Amino acid sequence: MNLPLFPLNTVLFPGCMMDLQLFEPRYLDMISRCMKQGHGFGVVGIVNGAEVGEAAGQFSAIGCEALIRDFQQRPNGLLGIRVEGGRRFRVQHAHVLLDKLTMAEVEWLDEPAEQQLGSEHADLAALLVALNAHPLVESLGMASEPAGQLALANQLAYLLPLEVEEKLQLLEISEAPVRLERLQALLERLQGGPQ
Repeated sequence: MNLPLFPLNTVLFPGCMMDLQLFEPRYLDMISRCMKQGHGFGVVGIVNGAEVGEAAGQFSAIGCEALIRDFQQRPNGLLGIRVEGGRRFRVQHAHVLLDKLTMAEVEWLDEPAEQQLGSEHADLAALLVALNAHPLVESLGMASEPAGQLALANQLAYLLPLEVEEKLQLLEISEAPVRLERLQALLERLQGGPQ
C-alpha cells in the first residue's frame, strides 16, 4: 500500500494520541487528501535530518499509521490535528514527490493478540497510571488504565523520556512481553540502576 509519510523527531505507537501543528504546504495538502479519502498517513522517526524544510534526510524503516481524530485552527493560525496511532508498518520503498512530500510503499506488520496483565506488571502499570495523571498527558485523552500488556508497552514506550532510537527499537518488537522486559531495562538505566 502507498502511504504518505510524516517524518518526526518522535515516535508514535499504536493506540497513543499525538497533537501536531501543521504549516508546511506539503503537509496541509497531505492532511486534506487523507481526510477526503478517509485514510491516515505514516509517522516515521527521523534518524538524521530535520522536521521542516527539505524532505527529511534519513528516517526509520519502521513506522506507525496516524489516524486523524480531530482538527482545529490554532490561535497562532496553524492547523492543529490530533492523531491516534494505528497499525505498525515497514517501509519497503520510498520516493519524494515534487512538493517534497515523501510517499512510501509499506508492508503492514502483524499485531499479536492482547494478553492480560499479570502481577509481574504491577509496577509498570502503576507507573503508567502516574504518567497519565500528568495534565499534559491527561489532555491527550488516552486510556488511563492499560487494557493489557500490548497497551501498557505501547503507552510507556510513547510517554517515557527515551531517545528516538530506543523508541524505534521498541516499536519494532512485536511481542508485548519482550517489549515490556526491554522497557524495564531502560527504566532501570534511567533510574541509575543495574544495566
